[in-house]
Amino acid sequence: MIQIREIDHIVLRVVDLPRMLRFYTAVLGCTLERRQDEIGLVQLRAGRSLLDLVPVDGPLGRAGGAAPGRQGRNVDHFCFRVEPFDAGAIHRHLAAAGVTAGPVASRYGAEGEGPSIYLEDPEGNTVELKGPAGPVV
Repeated sequence: MIQIREIDHIVLRVVDLPRMLRFYTAVLGCTLERRQDEIGLVQLRAGRSLLDLVPVDGPLGRAGGAAPGRQGRNVDHFCFRVEPFDAGAIHRHLAAAGVTAGPVASRYGAEGEGPSIYLEDPEGNTVELKGPAGPVV
């Protein structure tokens, strides 16, 4: 039997790599793990997981078909577990970075029902920031 523990990595095909790098590093706090420019792959550390960015004009990206956009998304959304989860501080941080985020809502995740916030990255991918199981305060 296979037992899943957590998300290992997510791969996003991207149009504007510098803009996406700024968003995921400066706004969401991911760090650069490694670059493989010869194949078109940038890997960011997101807690214990990785977020891979693949430019659509690079070797890997060209193999994946059309670029992402409103009519052709690569994913519905993905979720990062955030600790600590301070909704007010998260909203202030995002607003200071020019990012509009949705309201805090109670949603079910890997740890159970708890607070979460939806936002979009610069290329329209929906990102969920999830807090611990418990009531939304």
